[in-house]
Amino acid sequence: MGVVVTDAEVTLADVLSLRLAIEEPLTDGTRLVLRHRTTGVERQVTLGTPRGRARDASVAVSLAPLDLTPGRWDAYLEQEGPRDRIQSVDPGFSLDRLDAYALGRRTMAYRAYRTRNGFLAIKIDEAEPVADVRAVWFREGRFEVTGLLAYTGLDDDDQPREATLALRHSDDEATVTVAATVKGVRFHAALSLCDVLAATPDSQGVWEPSLQVDGVDGRMPLGARLDDVEGKRRRVHYPRALVDGVPIRPSYTPDDELRLEVGV
Repeated sequence: MGVVVTDAEVTLADVLSLRLAIEEPLTDGTRLVLRHRTTGVERQVTLGTPRGRARDASVAVSLAPLDLTPGRWDAYLEQEGPRDRIQSVDPGFSLDRLDAYALGRRTMAYRAYRTRNGFLAIKIDEAEPVADVRAVWFREGRFEVTGLLAYTGLDDDDQPREATLALRHSDDEATVTVAATVKGVRFHAALSLCDVLAATPDSQGVWEPSLQVDGVDGRMPLGARLDDVEGKRRRVHYPRALVDGVPIRPSYTPDDELRLEVGV
């Protein structure tokens, strides 16, 4: 068929926008087929007459009406014969685009990307307000973290908001809290590691951080899901700190949520 995606983006309105390099014009009745990689469920959309020259075409498909479920959906084109999986040369990653997309209040998040084998696919996740981590470090006996408030619907401005960072021990009711700084959708928090050790007699266990921000219902977990690095527990490793001889290290869960591992 000779179709290659040169630019793929899911817009703020959840529209899949594709720029195609094509050898021949797409025919009337050409269908975009999305196939769930795990279940095999398919959704089909008949494309209109693409705008552009024979070697260049644009396609736009609204994703929300397709009732797509979370997971990964591979993309195919069907026209006058067997379907072909759509090749892509666009990695589908722009942190600026992803940040802008995450500013909206959403229940589902869509992302177009290129697979390892060079094909177009859509990744879909359930979305809820989250404090997306951009940097973590230990400094002068403190745990510090910065990031972006995602899927909250808050404005990206300099408006200060009251906020609290909380660390909760995963095995008991111990909790350590500290005021956090939030301006618009950017946050920064610093918490004493000595306070963490003092909260549990044996100085052992895993602590779960969360952020409470004025104007957002409920506590937001701290995670790192907006970038293109998946499986951070295996791929992202932070240096440990020693506080009174006790090792403390940030790490990620299999779901890319941030944790503090103390004494382990």
